[in-house]
Amino acid sequence: MASSVLQMPVDEREALDAYSRVVTRVADLLIPSVASLKVMQSVRGGRRPRGSGSGVAITPDGFALTSAHVVHNSTDGTATFADGSEHAYSVVGSDPLSDLAVIRVQGADLTPATLGDADALRVGQLVVAVGNPLGFSGSISAGVVSALGRSFTTNSGKAARVVENVIQTDAALHPGNSGGALATGDGSVVGINTAVVGPFIGQGLGLAVPINETTRRIIADLMRDGRVRRAYLGIAGATRPLPPKAVRVVGRDRGIEVTEVVESSPAARGGIQRGDIVVEVDGVTVADVADLQRLMTDDRIDRTVSVTVIRAQGPVHVDVLPTELPYEEPSVR
Repeated sequence: MASSVLQMPVDEREALDAYSRVVTRVADLLIPSVASLKVMQSVRGGRRPRGSGSGVAITPDGFALTSAHVVHNSTDGTATFADGSEHAYSVVGSDPLSDLAVIRVQGADLTPATLGDADALRVGQLVVAVGNPLGFSGSISAGVVSALGRSFTTNSGKAARVVENVIQTDAALHPGNSGGALATGDGSVVGINTAVVGPFIGQGLGLAVPINETTRRIIADLMRDGRVRRAYLGIAGATRPLPPKAVRVVGRDRGIEVTEVVESSPAARGGIQRGDIVVEVDGVTVADVADLQRLMTDDRIDRTVSVTVIRAQGPVHVDVLPTELPYEEPSVR
């Protein structure tokens, strides 16, 4: 192996060395910040381990990020770091609709990771995954951003939400990587690893929930309140093109066709009808479900908003009073 490397052209050896230096630097920066989580569950007669995953420290005083599905149905556990230290942690808040959770590690002076901005990523960019796959702590894998703009649907009770701009990477991920860090070459965490796509363990493509303006707000809510409050309209729909006449009137070519209006919901009380095409909410243009989802923030709860819909006769303005999306406490047994 050594002789084959020496036989490489100089420029190829230099490129390989540069790649190695980047990955090594990220490993040095992040391995101290990433914990192996042992998730505990209360059962009749005591407690038992329920699963495992990874967590990423984000503040020196104990706050760490992980995946909501890692700590589902649990309130605490233990976090083990690369230096061998083991600490108890408690779940501060979990948001299944974004698959993010915040835990608080007790009695630890943590080395926090730096959070980056996934919106600045480009396809083909080098990324490094740091986690604890298959129980092996402090493991590193490297790859590239293989796609951006992916999405997947999450559920919590009867509520569903699309997680947007999910990062797709070919960096090898395995069970136990969930909740770990996906970082750029400068060591900034741009994603929390969440899933492996493929028929076999560790094969296929990995997905990570992005760290961006939207998820930073979710993280802040979880740290402050232990939950995320969202406004609720009570409609289901899908993107569809507008009729030519409507395009000329409203100056846009797409909207959200309402396929279902939940009985007694804010939308039903406000007069939104099945078959309406929503094109504007609270003065903001919406072209797809993701646009509408971004507007359902806590500042619109119990505040009347104007919704513009397209019907056969043309644009119609209706007033809707969003309520709070029902929050379902995790069931802990």
